[in-house]
Amino acid sequence: MDILSSRIILRPRDYATTLAFYRDSLGLATFREYPGGTVFFAGQSLIEVAGHGAAETDPQGFAGAIWLQVRDLGAVAVELTLRGVAIERAPVTEPWGLIEMWLKDPDGVPIVLVEIPEEHPLRRDNR
Repeated sequence: MDILSSRIILRPRDYATTLAFYRDSLGLATFREYPGGTVFFAGQSLIEVAGHGAAETDPQGFAGAIWLQVRDLGAVAVELTLRGVAIERAPVTEPWGLIEMWLKDPDGVPIVLVEIPEEHPLRRDNR
């Protein structure tokens, strides 16, 4: 199977509120818009906020998390705080060496913002 592209699709309870969160609060750039939905750039992936397709019988909640890498997590924490975004957990260096900060979108979807320190193995050229 060849995977040509990928994205996370969210079907929020309140489309307008979730759209404003990803567009205005997080400041993600718009990839494209269509009637009833907006797709945002998220690094090498996409996040689509869809105002359609959800059914009342669909399970509520989100079992995973959205992982977004940033250059300077301290600066992002200040920026998001100034925008009024509630930070669930401030930046912490994890035992695996990444610096992580946690927040949630309006539907409670966990978002992990990650900074990869200069000395971390993910930054090594393994060629």
